[in-house]
Amino acid sequence: MQHAAAGHGWTPFVSMQDQYGLLAREEEREMFGLLAHLGVGSIPWSPLAGGRVARPWGQGTTARAKAAPDTDYAGRPLFVDTDEAIVDAVQKIADARGVPMAQVALAWVLRNPVVSAPIVGATKIHHLTDAVAALDLTPTADEIAALEDSCTPRLPTFF
Repeated sequence: MQHAAAGHGWTPFVSMQDQYGLLAREEEREMFGLLAHLGVGSIPWSPLAGGRVARPWGQGTTARAKAAPDTDYAGRPLFVDTDEAIVDAVQKIADARGVPMAQVALAWVLRNPVVSAPIVGATKIHHLTDAVAALDLTPTADEIAALEDSCTPRLPTFF
């Protein structure tokens, strides 16, 4: 679309809204390199995977967690077996730093240079507070490795 815009004198895209977070990293393979090359920013939606990386694994006490589906509209799974290890790593880092899990997960998303601003889906004021605090949290190389160690490729969802 950038080529079509340039060829017709149209305004080029400046951002792309995509699904990206610790449990959905498919954009890193192809799109993030292209976005960086073109100078286009990413505005990820669901960086907290519907809250899955913001609370200990299996803890689904909120109304949203209880109502959340396990598949997308086409029946593709939203979560895979390795997700528990990723969420456990988020919890371990959050506990060690004394911060909420959401802050750790958002800090990981924000460390990617093409990410302009994640869509956090805040429903409570402390969600915004955690999101803003994530700007000041820089994961260490060891923390990044722990968060990424269990990641496995998966089918994209909700497209």
